[in-house]
Amino acid sequence: MFQVRRRNENDLVMRQNAVALEDGTELEYLTFPLLEELGVAKHLFTTRLGGVSKGEFSSMNLSFTRGDSHGDVLANYERIAGILGCRTEDMAASHQTHTTNIRRVGPADRGKGIVRERDYENVDGLITDEPGLALVTYYADCVPLYFVDPVHRAIGLAHSGWRGTVGKMGKRMTEAMGEQFGSRPEELYAAIGPAICRDCYEVGRDVAGQFGNMAGSGVVTPGKESAKYQLDLWFANKRILEEAGILKSHISVADICTCHNSGYLFSHRASGGRRGNLGAFLMLVPKV
Repeated sequence: MFQVRRRNENDLVMRQNAVALEDGTELEYLTFPLLEELGVAKHLFTTRLGGVSKGEFSSMNLSFTRGDSHGDVLANYERIAGILGCRTEDMAASHQTHTTNIRRVGPADRGKGIVRERDYENVDGLITDEPGLALVTYYADCVPLYFVDPVHRAIGLAHSGWRGTVGKMGKRMTEAMGEQFGSRPEELYAAIGPAICRDCYEVGRDVAGQFGNMAGSGVVTPGKESAKYQLDLWFANKRILEEAGILKSHISVADICTCHNSGYLFSHRASGGRRGNLGAFLMLVPKV
């Protein structure tokens, strides 16, 4: 059962959307009202529902590397492409290794990681100002970060686990969009997607210690056992975005826990690693 876990009424919950499929099932996905209202980009975050994958990958798995059928995964992408109004050949995917490396992608990158081999690696953040090019990143507990600049018509999408959060991926993305497109922090809109919540994310002293001065802010709190801590990746990433200069009113936080909702969203921790991958998609639309 889908459960929305919220800390306060200021954190906006994502909108649930459903599309009826020819086989009688429904494809469900999530969107941010804040980003939809800008009118310059299409986006979504997938759930487990509406794909063709089977078993532990059931059913909307978007990973080619976890042992699922290649044909099933490609069919899942085709269903998402139909919602976005693009082709699988118009998508460009990250190669995530928990870095803070960011790549600007353009027309020559269409299809890479989906229907073409990537010629890049170790990339956890993607940015573009190319309309019709859909950025793709992957999740199963880590934090999705969406960025939209409606002034310069540019977008960015990033994966931020605990390592990426320590490295301030949100700040690096803000800076990269400024360098590449002239984006000013106060012009950017950002969204923090579904991820593992503080209650579910227990870490050891080695990980907790990586957060330094953020530890005293509520990002890291005492755990349920000695030498264990609870890590709040949503709060940490929100603070990083605000410190980068993005306005509080321009930030939306999903506050939907992947681990609490592992029947609806893939969770590495809840499944013990036996799972597929969710996908974040973001695509700039042509100017009318």
